[in-house]
Amino acid sequence: MAGAIASRMSFSSLKRKQPKTFTVRIVTMDAEMEFNCEMKWKGKDLFDLVCRTLGLRETWFFGLQYTIKDTVAWLKMDKKVKKQILDEKIYCPPEASVLLASYAVQAKYGDYDPSVHKRGFLAQEELLPKRVINLYQMTPEMWEERITAWYAEHRGRARDEAEMEYLKIAQDLEMYGVNYFAIRNKKGTELLLGVDALGLHIYDPENRLTPKISFPWNEIRNISYSDKEFTIKPLDKKIDVFKFNSSKLRVNKLILQLCIGNHDLFMRRRKADSLEVQQMKAQAREEKARKQMERQRLAREKQMREEAERTRDELERRLLQMKEEATMANEALMRSEETADLLAEKAQITEEEAKLLAQKAAEAEQEMQRIKATAIRTEEEKRLMEQKVLEAEVLALKMAEESERRAKEADQLKQDLQEAREAERRAKQKLLEIATKPTYPPMNPIPAPLSPDIPSFNLIGDSLSFDFKDTDMKRLSMEIEKEKVEYMEKSKHLQEQLNELKTEIEALKLKERETALDILHNENSDRGGSSKHNTIKKPQAQGRRPICI
Repeated sequence: MAGAIASRMSFSSLKRKQPKTFTVRIVTMDAEMEFNCEMKWKGKDLFDLVCRTLGLRETWFFGLQYTIKDTVAWLKMDKKVKKQILDEKIYCPPEASVLLASYAVQAKYGDYDPSVHKRGFLAQEELLPKRVINLYQMTPEMWEERITAWYAEHRGRARDEAEMEYLKIAQDLEMYGVNYFAIRNKKGTELLLGVDALGLHIYDPENRLTPKISFPWNEIRNISYSDKEFTIKPLDKKIDVFKFNSSKLRVNKLILQLCIGNHDLFMRRRKADSLEVQQMKAQAREEKARKQMERQRLAREKQMREEAERTRDELERRLLQMKEEATMANEALMRSEETADLLAEKAQITEEEAKLLAQKAAEAEQEMQRIKATAIRTEEEKRLMEQKVLEAEVLALKMAEESERRAKEADQLKQDLQEAREAERRAKQKLLEIATKPTYPPMNPIPAPLSPDIPSFNLIGDSLSFDFKDTDMKRLSMEIEKEKVEYMEKSKHLQEQLNELKTEIEALKLKERETALDILHNENSDRGGSSKHNTIKKPQAQGRRPICI
């Protein structure tokens, strides 16, 4: 279902560029493309070009949509493009707008990185509708903060996964994929007919969000028109036929064409896949597995790269530390060398002084011996001689003591010199060790045609009837109910996210700026019926009674 609804594309402008060509701008969910078309091109030529550009293979799910004179239509493949144009508006609640914006950012920028995606990186992006921006007292920075908060939670999602999540949210919008047509019932009351992938819906003109009544495709037996009158026959014969009038005959033709196409896709999705579709699904699974392996490989490489960068930073830190240690060792060595030189010089001086003192002591001893040997003839001379001898002995003793002290000091200086040289040797050894250390440790290498079951229709004059084949509608209804249950389970988490964001920004809302669609959406949310899947209601009937709208 998602593929059929979300695959519609449209023209946003059409302008003549030169006499033989014109430009068509195609707008999709996440891209805007321009194509140069020849004047003679038909719808199929442009459609094939778009499909080739986007790489689409399931072309039966897709089409080009446009509006003209307030009427939504599909580009006809057998008519010239030049005669066809578009404008489309879909209501999106504020909380869903923020979540959609976050997935769009994930698809464009990849994973959130605070060092790269700094404040203001979304300033030039147009991610939110102006209606939503004007509805709240919030600055662009506040909107960016909330979008970025959701964006950061999508980490690890690839581009295609982000786009798929975007489509899953978009397809659940009440107006998404619905083509509206102005009609009147038998009483002349103005109504709107909505045609989408789920069925036919009747709306009040003032409320395009919640249908008054719906006819699922599996509960419709026949649709037809005669002139301007259109007829819907339910499968349950107890329910009266619903008839309405359109403004023009061509509108009825367009409605029937849309009904046939949507019913065809509705039935195709519930049949066994063809061999081609099975092959494409197998290829898609293989491609998904390949991309998963590629993402894992890239994640491993990124982790290894980060580890290598951390190792490099650690090595650079250690290298810087070693350089500082080497510088300090050099300075210590220089100081040791200077100290050793000073000590060596002082030791030499002390040693020379000790030798000189020893020489003087020897000379004094010789003089004393000479004096003793000399005969002193008189007592006075003897006394004087004894006094001189005593003085000489005292002087010799002092000189001997001084010589001994100098000798000890010389020995101490020699010992200090030896220790200084030993310190110098150790400093040189440490410097050599630092110089020979490896700077970096060894690093590990980073490391199509429609099937026969498709109903046919015949056009006679201004009337056309279309009968749906009598298939096992009971089985089909059970499958649809199962799909609805599965969908509601899957969307439970999404609704919790949207409600959380809605609660955050509700206090900043400007009530006076709410549009009619905002009010209707809030009322639907309060009633718990915000999902379009909840609006598919089978008309109840007891006996045969008319449908009143």
